[in-house]
Amino acid sequence: MKLRNNLKINLLRNANAVALTGDHWTSVSNQNYLGVTAHHIDADWKLHSFALTVKHSEERHFAETCAEQFSEVAEQWEIAGKVTTIGTDSARNMTAAVRLLPYKHMPCVAHSLQRSITMSLRDSGLENVLAKCRKLVGHFKHSPANAAELRAQQEELGQPQEPLVQDVSTRWNSTLSMITRLLRNKDVVKATLELHQQRGTPAMLTNAELEKIEKLETLLEPCRYVTELLGGEQYISCSVVLPALCHLFRLMTGSDDDPGYVLRFKAAFTSDLSKRKQSTNLQWLKVATALDPRFKDLKCLPRSEREEVWKLIKEESAQQPAASDSDDEEDPASDTSVDRYRGEPSISIDDCPLEWWSGHARAYPTLAPLAQKYLATPATTVPCERLFSLSCHILKKKRAALSTANVTRLVCVSNWVKEKK
Repeated sequence: MKLRNNLKINLLRNANAVALTGDHWTSVSNQNYLGVTAHHIDADWKLHSFALTVKHSEERHFAETCAEQFSEVAEQWEIAGKVTTIGTDSARNMTAAVRLLPYKHMPCVAHSLQRSITMSLRDSGLENVLAKCRKLVGHFKHSPANAAELRAQQEELGQPQEPLVQDVSTRWNSTLSMITRLLRNKDVVKATLELHQQRGTPAMLTNAELEKIEKLETLLEPCRYVTELLGGEQYISCSVVLPALCHLFRLMTGSDDDPGYVLRFKAAFTSDLSKRKQSTNLQWLKVATALDPRFKDLKCLPRSEREEVWKLIKEESAQQPAASDSDDEEDPASDTSVDRYRGEPSISIDDCPLEWWSGHARAYPTLAPLAQKYLATPATTVPCERLFSLSCHILKKKRAALSTANVTRLVCVSNWVKEKK
């Protein structure tokens, strides 16, 4: 089934380079779907991000089938020669599918970060206190009577009436949400539990355990910030990955004041995330960072690696044809434009790199296409995951009989309307 939008077709037709993200999802009727989103920067230096399809997918020969479907989507939208990267999570089948295609793979940084957090919680010995937190939350989540008593106590103590949050392993930052909400309501929870000292009532966290989750909240808050920062669709995220990870590594440096479980968490987190960082597309991330005028000093990289990045950019820029209306009087194949760009002052971290490039693209005719190519790649698969969140609202149990073609139409049209707004 072909479902295309003329406005989107024209945008992609005029695009210099297009990045894709893809992810799989299973509906309530046990149907498998592959969602694909496109991302590119247009001639006016505006970032576009929208759905191309939510395609029914077969489980059989998964990697080969998935690779074929990516190719079909690229051909259908006439972008097969423009696709640069395909972003996916770290699932083996998805990774294997991209390897069958002539495109670069961009693993989802948010998935890597979440897995590092999960491993660190286990290795630092914090799982026991988290299990106790889950039991407390479950006591109020699974009983309407207990939940009503909690709300009554919140009202009596003058606190907002808010439910506790249960963490879910597949939901990013949900562990942080659980302990934050629990800490905010610790007095309320304690008072409510004291109303009924009966068999089966879970024990309140001890002072030592409360201190542990307070420390854990401090550790996880920067991770939440980075995850949300890298998950945006309306701004550049790929070039932020290496500076953001560098910031996290600095925060996770142990100190003499840290208790043992914090030191173990920091050590496990740093070790695991370092390994996962090596499995990302580091070369792409380095070039994207250099082409972002906020981070082009490359302070997030060791000094020994910086010149190699600029060498790669010079080699690729030498292959770019200069625009006819360029302001650059130098030989476009020379190293001059790259050196001049390096000499430009860096902009503030709060400034928009696309606005900078909009005003300087004519001065750097061989670098501007590279900036459009590298900066358009998303750091995460969040765009596709948002597609599936939209799908869940459309394909509920009462609408489980919707045909796969209608699911595709409804999800894509809803996404296009939202993107237009």
